[in-house]
Amino acid sequence: MTNLNTHENDVKQTIERLIQTASHYDLDALDKIYHDQMEVVMVDPSGQVHTADKISFKEMIQARKDEDAPMNTWVQFHHIQANAENGLVVLSRKNNLAGQDMLLNLSIDLKFEDQRWQVIREVIFLHPEIS
Repeated sequence: MTNLNTHENDVKQTIERLIQTASHYDLDALDKIYHDQMEVVMVDPSGQVHTADKISFKEMIQARKDEDAPMNTWVQFHHIQANAENGLVVLSRKNNLAGQDMLLNLSIDLKFEDQRWQVIREVIFLHPEIS
């Protein structure tokens, strides 16, 4: 991924910071990255749709922390676009969000508000990871 504009670089850095803070279960940092109106839509391998807001998604991360579950920081960026107000990142991750290792394809929408980029929506498609 080359030739990113300034906004796109800032958005990419925000997503990289999000991955690090989530992987280390830093809920205070996540609170600043996740917008108060954040929505998460997750489609599991059977096609079932699960939704969450900021509070319930952070509760899920807290539960993973309580289980002492390791989080993977692997990421592959596929697409980044941004202007001064809005950003979009399409990426893949490997993680265990549903009790087994999964490949996650994500579309993440960001909004620049309060002098920082914040995640306003995540759409996550879970696929069993094939070794």
